[in-house]
Amino acid sequence: MGVAVAVMWLVELVDQVTPGALDALGIHSWDIASLPSVFLAPWLHAGWPHLIANTLPFAVFGFLVLLGGALRAVFATLWAVVVSGLFAWLLSPPNTVTIGASGLIFGWLTYLLTRGIFARNGKQILLAVVIFAIYGGILWGVLPTQAGVSWQAHLGGAIGGVLAAWFPHRSRGVRRSA
Repeated sequence: MGVAVAVMWLVELVDQVTPGALDALGIHSWDIASLPSVFLAPWLHAGWPHLIANTLPFAVFGFLVLLGGALRAVFATLWAVVVSGLFAWLLSPPNTVTIGASGLIFGWLTYLLTRGIFARNGKQILLAVVIFAIYGGILWGVLPTQAGVSWQAHLGGAIGGVLAAWFPHRSRGVRRSA
């Protein structure tokens, strides 16, 4: 996780040296050519304050997701990034460029909050309660409450995180025999 944080900071340093040139690689709403930017946008930030605001939750949630195993972390990350990016691409007003790791952060948060329920794991549920007590307030970010902040990416990331937590356990229902 330390390497990922260092990469985000290095990318922002390059962006600062090249007066925001990298920000153009963000997700351009309704522009099909920018769909691959879904995978680039989490690494880009709109300046140091934006990056600083994302760094601690990125590191904490990313570390906690990694504790569940590298494969599950990659799975949860891909779900969060793709769904967040698609929501930002589809639901943002035309000519909007979305950048930042907060969609991924929301995905990891909701993954951590829901995986214990789907896995029926008491330790994960306890961790979710602690995480919710500390970070639950940021969930308001899925609502359009602040201009210039992509609630679309936040909502998409949150949905992606829940899907990532649910998907491995989706067939755990009552099985009926014929």
